[in-house]
Amino acid sequence: MRTKWIGCLALIFIVIVGGFGLRAHDASAVTKLPYQAKVTTTALNVRSEPSLQASVVGQLRSGAVVTVTEEDDDGWVQIKGSKISGYAAGYLLHRTDSSGQTAGSSSSSVGGKASSSPGSTATVTADSLRIRSGPGTGYSVIGSLKQGEQVSVAGSQSDWLKIRTSGGSTGWVAKEYVGQGAPRQTEQTHSSGNGIKGKLIVVDAGHGGSDPGMIGTTYETQEKELTLSTAQYVKQELTRLGAKVIMTRTTDVKPELSERVHISETNRADAFVSIHYNSSEKKTSGTLTFFYSEKKDKPLAYAIEAQLDKSGIGLRSNGLSFGDLYVLRENSTVAALVELGFLSNAKDESIVRGSGYQRNAAAAIARGLANYFD
Repeated sequence: MRTKWIGCLALIFIVIVGGFGLRAHDASAVTKLPYQAKVTTTALNVRSEPSLQASVVGQLRSGAVVTVTEEDDDGWVQIKGSKISGYAAGYLLHRTDSSGQTAGSSSSSVGGKASSSPGSTATVTADSLRIRSGPGTGYSVIGSLKQGEQVSVAGSQSDWLKIRTSGGSTGWVAKEYVGQGAPRQTEQTHSSGNGIKGKLIVVDAGHGGSDPGMIGTTYETQEKELTLSTAQYVKQELTRLGAKVIMTRTTDVKPELSERVHISETNRADAFVSIHYNSSEKKTSGTLTFFYSEKKDKPLAYAIEAQLDKSGIGLRSNGLSFGDLYVLRENSTVAALVELGFLSNAKDESIVRGSGYQRNAAAAIARGLANYFD
C-alpha cells in the first residue's frame, strides 16, 4: 500500500512538472499573441470568417484599437473590439506598443537597417515595395521592387531613401522596408516559360454588394452584375490559354479597394485587370482602357485595347486614357482597368447585357493579356 502511494506521488510530481514544462513551451511559442493593433484605413470590414466571401459583421473606423488574438498564413487576423469581434485583413492594422503608439514594422530586415550614405547599397525586405516620385506617400507611384532586389542609395530625407535601381531608374522608398546585406533568396512563384501559360492573373469584378455601380438608364442594368459575369468569362478564357486566375470576388460581395490590391500583391500576380462599365452625361459610346503608370501599366493597357479595337466585339474602342484610380495607382502589379460600354447610352446598354458581347469582350481581354506576355 505504501509503495503504491509513493508511486502515485511520483506520478503526480511528473504530471505537474510536465505541465509546467508544457506551459512554458507554449508560452514561448505564442508570446506575440494577443497584442493591440490600430486600424489604419478609413473603414475596416470585420467579417464572420477569414475570407473575402464571408459576410461583413461590422466596420471599424480609422484609429480604432482592437486586440489581435489569432493570425493565419493568408494574412487574416482574428480581432476583438469593444463592440465587435471577427476577422479582418491584417495589413490594414498596425501593431501598437503599451503607450498606444504604432510600433515599428514587423518586416524582417536583412543585415540591419539600411545606411543613408550616398553610394551605399540596400536590399528590399518587404514582399513588394513601391517606388514614389518624392519622399512621402502623397507622391505618385512610379514603379515597384520585389523582395531581395538591391538598390543604390543616392540620398535620404526623414524616413525616406532616394534610390537608384539596377535598371537606372531613380525614386524614393520608405526606409523601414530596406536593409543592408546580401539579397535574400526567394522562391520562384510562377512559370518562367514564354507567353501567358503559367502566369498568374488577378481578375477584378468592379463594385458588388451594397454598391451596384452604374445603373442603366434604359433597362436598369446593374453594373455589379455585368462586371461579375464578364469577369467569369475572362477567367474561362485565360484558363483556356493556360494562365492561372484569382478572382477578387465570385459572389455579390464588395471587397474594399485596398483588399483588391492586397490580393494582387500578396499573391505576387503577374498582371491585374479590373472590369467595369461606364457612364456619361453625354451620349458617349464604346470602350475605354485605363492605365496609371506610363512605364509599368501602359504596355498592358495598350495590348488589351488593341484587341478590343480590332476584334469586332460590337462596340468601338475609345482608346487609352490615364486613370488616377486606386486599384491602378496603389498596385505594384502591372495593372489595367477596362470600361466595356456606357450604361448611360441606350444602345450600349442593350448590347452589353447580352452574354455574346460579354464573351467576345472577355476573349479580347484575354488575347490582349497573352499578347502582352508574348
